[in-house]
Amino acid sequence: MLNPIDTDAVIRDGGATGSFPHEIHTGVAWWMAACYVVTAHLDGLVVAYDGKPATAEFFDRMCLGAINAQHCACLVLDRGVAGQEDLLAAMKERGRVPGMYAATRNGTATLTLFDHDGVPLTERTGLHLIRRMIAEDRVPIPVNAGSKGRIQRYEGAAR
Repeated sequence: MLNPIDTDAVIRDGGATGSFPHEIHTGVAWWMAACYVVTAHLDGLVVAYDGKPATAEFFDRMCLGAINAQHCACLVLDRGVAGQEDLLAAMKERGRVPGMYAATRNGTATLTLFDHDGVPLTERTGLHLIRRMIAEDRVPIPVNAGSKGRIQRYEGAAR
């Protein structure tokens, strides 16, 4: 694995959190998204970020990880720059589609994964599976172009 992380320290509290670039790097966003899509069998995911320049690369990597997750062909709805409340509203509007949110503050990056009900993932709702996949270097990759998902700009009432 390139640039391994301390998964026990970083993947917790609803997603991944750590100082950037020391504890967490942009590759973690790809890993988290790909593993979330595969472990939760997602065919759709709404993704947004806080609009800060440091967070934009995390956002891009989340989108790419989600569409490149094995046979899932996940449709990523790009909500773009938004607050967490806007993301949650878009998730609900789209029929309780799960979501991911990237934010940075004072040198700390946070990637939050939300379930169908808009609640951050916990150990009991799948976070432990994602941590294990990353720790064991089993991040999913696509098997062929036909299995690759796609990114679509979110157009909805929440905009």
